[in-house]
Amino acid sequence: MSDYNKLRPTTFDEYVGQTEIKKNLKIAIQAAMERGETLEHILLYGPPGLGKTTLAMVIASELGVDIITTTAPAIAQKKDLAAILTSIEKEGTVLFIDEIHRLSRVVEEMLYSAMEDFVLHIMIGEGAGARPIRIPIPPFTLIGATTRAGKISSPMRDRFGMSFRLDYYGVEELMEILFRSATIMNVELTEGGARAIAERSKGTPRIANRLLKRVRDFAQLRNNNIINEEIALEAFKELGIDELGLTREDREYLTALVHKFNGGPVGIDSISTALNEEKDTVEDVIEPYLMRIGLIQRTQKGRKATAVTYRYMGLPVKGQGELFDGKDS
Repeated sequence: MSDYNKLRPTTFDEYVGQTEIKKNLKIAIQAAMERGETLEHILLYGPPGLGKTTLAMVIASELGVDIITTTAPAIAQKKDLAAILTSIEKEGTVLFIDEIHRLSRVVEEMLYSAMEDFVLHIMIGEGAGARPIRIPIPPFTLIGATTRAGKISSPMRDRFGMSFRLDYYGVEELMEILFRSATIMNVELTEGGARAIAERSKGTPRIANRLLKRVRDFAQLRNNNIINEEIALEAFKELGIDELGLTREDREYLTALVHKFNGGPVGIDSISTALNEEKDTVEDVIEPYLMRIGLIQRTQKGRKATAVTYRYMGLPVKGQGELFDGKDS
């Protein structure tokens, strides 16, 4: 089992944050179990790293059922989907599809009858001799996860009985996650150390746990395996992570936006090329947090730097090209 899987909670009590989502899911799960029915299909969406996969696993654990996990890119053809659906043996099994917005249209349409009627329609043979067959499959719960809910087609979205948007985490919630993770990792974590890590985790549990592991390396070699604020700040300096949690990649994005493109607006293709990064990586990994803290704006014409960007970079220019007088706007 990987280190990250060891840190994954398995129950709602262990799963920190997303309080309203957990409350609604607990009610839905209890009601479905009392009726002896399969839980409705669920769509989870939101920025990466907030716990969509973990939440799917918790749901399966709370239901006491098996879970099959896959990603949309792995289901390239109808036969791939057919192989997965026909492997379902027990009623109530959870099928988790990550990046579900990337399903091809033909695969998506094949999934409709499975979601609605729990049957699989496939064609046997080719040409004039081809004939359709209908294969029943045990009732199951599909949990789809995506960072781009807007790219899911309306027919697919309408087939989910429940839809939940996961929100960014607060510092206190991230500290709670970090203390739990530190216990599992057998490392001592002080409150100051936990807060320093949480404040630089971009509101994201995955980043918090990743930073905890990196700081642990420094603590192991330099501080008797104790993570306090001092060792955390030393580690972040070495790792190039600033007080806002911005990494070198984040700063390269802002530098390109301001210096290469004069603060924008600039299209995603141009800025991706300038950074030598995939467009999806820029849109899904780099930009969401920069937008959240007001360092960039997405407009119809493209990405733009803001006044906050120029203040952060120590430059005397506002995002709209006006001279910046040094006072907060």
